[in-house]
Amino acid sequence: MITKHPLLVEFPEYAEKIKNLYHENQEFQVLLESYHNLDEEIFKIETNETPASDDELNKLRKDRVFIKDEIYQFLTH
Repeated sequence: MITKHPLLVEFPEYAEKIKNLYHENQEFQVLLESYHNLDEEIFKIETNETPASDDELNKLRKDRVFIKDEIYQFLTH
């Protein structure tokens, strides 16, 4: 099943910290917005709303994982 991957679902145990960091830390805000935009772009490709090659889709997925890892580092430190 094709779904979006919102961070509040991915990291429910950090929901409050995500909200606080979003309002308090500009770098975190940029990461969160980048993650959301990538997730939206990937979803549109996966649902055939936006055409893209498999290579493009795989690159975007890797970028999303990289950003998600950076966000996780913020949440755990």
